[in-house]
Amino acid sequence: MTAFKHLLPLALCTLAGLAHAQETVKIGLAGPLSGEIAHLGKALENGAALAIEDLNARNVTIGGKKVTFKLQSEDDAADPKQGTAVAQKLVDARVNGVVGHVTSGTTVPASRIYYQAGIPQVSPSATTPAYTKQKFPTAFRVVANDNMLGAALGRYAVDKLGARHIAVIDDRSAYGQGVADQFVKAAKARNRDVRIAKREFTNAKATDFTAILTTIRANKPDLIFFGGMDASAGAILRQMKSLGITTRFMGGDGICTEALPRLAGAGMGDGNVMCAEAGGVDGPQEKVMREFVTRFKAKYNSDIQTYAPYAYDAVMVLAAAMQKAGSTEPAKYLPALKRIRYQGVTGTIEFDAAGDLKHGALTLSTYKGGAKSKIAVLR
Repeated sequence: MTAFKHLLPLALCTLAGLAHAQETVKIGLAGPLSGEIAHLGKALENGAALAIEDLNARNVTIGGKKVTFKLQSEDDAADPKQGTAVAQKLVDARVNGVVGHVTSGTTVPASRIYYQAGIPQVSPSATTPAYTKQKFPTAFRVVANDNMLGAALGRYAVDKLGARHIAVIDDRSAYGQGVADQFVKAAKARNRDVRIAKREFTNAKATDFTAILTTIRANKPDLIFFGGMDASAGAILRQMKSLGITTRFMGGDGICTEALPRLAGAGMGDGNVMCAEAGGVDGPQEKVMREFVTRFKAKYNSDIQTYAPYAYDAVMVLAAAMQKAGSTEPAKYLPALKRIRYQGVTGTIEFDAAGDLKHGALTLSTYKGGAKSKIAVLR
């Protein structure tokens, strides 16, 4: 018994040393977990959580220490004011890196807070060029920006759909206005006969678009372009149906979700809605994405929506930079993140000097039989 008493302090010290050797790495996640587009935020959270689970299953070591990754999720409700509050909360929690936010309107103001704290932020979905134009060295994204997205849609509308008389609606958000402006610019540059028949504005909280659509109907456009999110697009499509408007409908990645057919209900005609989303895979990468989708659906019993695989890759690229640098401290692994070349679910991830994704892909899609159907991947 006496010998045991002598050994006990040593055993406790050994256990304490082991506990000290294992480090917890906190990854902050910010997105709309409540509100109209909560389904997008939840998909983001699930994608990130799956990455955390995979990392922990690999028994990752960084700088010679075994680490455990932990996700701290915060709800920004797609509201800029709440987004900055959430950002400060994650900074105060001393997270090692951040995945988010979903919307451009929350990502841009939150990015200044992460920059001031020196914490790397990787957005899986914010596409406004304004995000990286701030030149914050902590700001990155794993999707193409609105300049590429809007321009690709403008070219497609004119070249492939033959659109010449176009109505445009945007929700006045940083994302919605930005992608609509780029669409208009590209469409006009493509063909001098293109006319913007009507430019209408709404907001992300609106649910009644009857007045706007009635005005547009009178102008008889051959295409309606919408800059905004899928919840609003679904309501617009339902109300177009009730007003007898059969005009083709187009939008960016904000509407290009698995949920759109459900949100649009009977307003979703086969092949009548076209959209593009930042990102996309082709060739051998398609098999990798299919495997991810299968795993995701089996685990969460839900569709992946648009951003889940990008949230997964955002977590993974942060972890890869930490491993490369041999440190979980933001200041030490940030240089490695800038130089990273990582093969993810969504393709090769490497960043330019501004933090934008190099060689970003875009996927053009339509909807048939209530499901999204890929048209082409553009680069």
